[in-house]
Amino acid sequence: MPLLFEELVKKNNSPLVNMKKRSMIEPIKTNLQVEILQIFNNLAEDTVWAFEDLSRKDTSYATHGYHRYPAKFIPQLARRCIEKYTTIDEIVCDPFMGCGTTLVESLVSGRKAVGVDINPVAWLITKVKTTPIEPTKLENEVKQLLGDLTLFIETKKNEQKTSSNIEIEPVIPDNKRINYWFPHENIRYELGIILGRINQIRDDDIKNFCLCAFSQILKNSSIWLMKSVKPTRDLKKQPIDPLSTFKRHIKRMLKGNKELFEIMPDHVKKNLKDFLIAEKQDAINLPCEDNSVSLIVTSPPYVTSYEYADLHQLTALWLGYAKDVTEFREGFIGSIHKKESVHDGIKSELAEQEIKELSKKSKRESEAVRDYFFEMQQCFEEMYRVLKLKGKACIVIGNTELKKVPILNAEVFVETMLNLGFKIHKIVKRRIPSKILPQTRDSKTGRFTSNHKADRLAYAYEYIIMMEKI
Repeated sequence: MPLLFEELVKKNNSPLVNMKKRSMIEPIKTNLQVEILQIFNNLAEDTVWAFEDLSRKDTSYATHGYHRYPAKFIPQLARRCIEKYTTIDEIVCDPFMGCGTTLVESLVSGRKAVGVDINPVAWLITKVKTTPIEPTKLENEVKQLLGDLTLFIETKKNEQKTSSNIEIEPVIPDNKRINYWFPHENIRYELGIILGRINQIRDDDIKNFCLCAFSQILKNSSIWLMKSVKPTRDLKKQPIDPLSTFKRHIKRMLKGNKELFEIMPDHVKKNLKDFLIAEKQDAINLPCEDNSVSLIVTSPPYVTSYEYADLHQLTALWLGYAKDVTEFREGFIGSIHKKESVHDGIKSELAEQEIKELSKKSKRESEAVRDYFFEMQQCFEEMYRVLKLKGKACIVIGNTELKKVPILNAEVFVETMLNLGFKIHKIVKRRIPSKILPQTRDSKTGRFTSNHKADRLAYAYEYIIMMEKI
């Protein structure tokens, strides 16, 4: 009979929960893999963590609705962990900050927030979502921006002469992939005019705010199939007019900024540089001192994380973050597109078993999974370094499969972290009611695919593994 974690621990008296401090280089001498698998196999769904009563409005309040993002968890999940395991002014860290959900919730809760992400698109979104701008100042700048764009574009469309002194040079990257996704010349031109006018803004916070809005409308204005999270073209699609879409979205963002400005504690707003660190860098090099962080709340990339790079390619191309998609993919953890990688062993027998089984199907895929688990191990070592004694790492992750080989990310993470000096604090199994993530896979390849081609769900459940530094 499946039981909640606390009930399983009480019933089985598992030694994994009551571990004493040990050397990080000394593996646990026990039937570790068997015990971990038993815990997960007998774990019941914890409905309290599903947050099924929340509406989209509830989960996109303040700045959380600024930008679509794959695999983001809801702010209420992060907030619950933050309020349970930290107090005011303590440091909360997200080594895979993505679109900044944990950082926003930390700041709103009066905690200090530290986050990093190798993805420049993630960095842009996070910087904007965590930076409250004085509403009147922002509204005035946006009003001027939209007024200039409307006058300039309408004048060009109607081929009218105007006495206005507005001068805007379109910024359109010279890249074949731009034409691939934006084949309509008028759409490219209008997007170029919007970007050109945004680049004239002198205030960096306001410019980034507008760039975030620009990024959000790119999918709508392209021939990207709207119902697909995979990069699929719809040659029959009529892209939505960029300016009207931009106007609607940036006005929604103005409301979100005003809400963030009102709910963020005054002492945090006034001293934001002391409360926020958000950097574009790797998770194996956190900008934190040893033993300084009280809590880590994060959702790491999955073994197919390079697929997320595909989802951000429009922004990366338009804003000059990469010349091509392959270049953009290379920095992502576990990418099969990396040129080479070196590692000296994975502290998880479960991982080794999965890699061995996958190698029978695809050597290339198995090497990518090995790289992924080793790189995640390096991240866990860094988490251990920065966490305080008894500090918690709350990691949201689901399991998947490749080439019909089960990839038990959660179980591997637990085993690895146990061998690095953590102990299990709690494990939660939660249903995913509405997560922005490709939800379907092709069983033959294991890759994300469109709904009509898929034959199974990608992740019906995910886990929150809560590990404690000892």
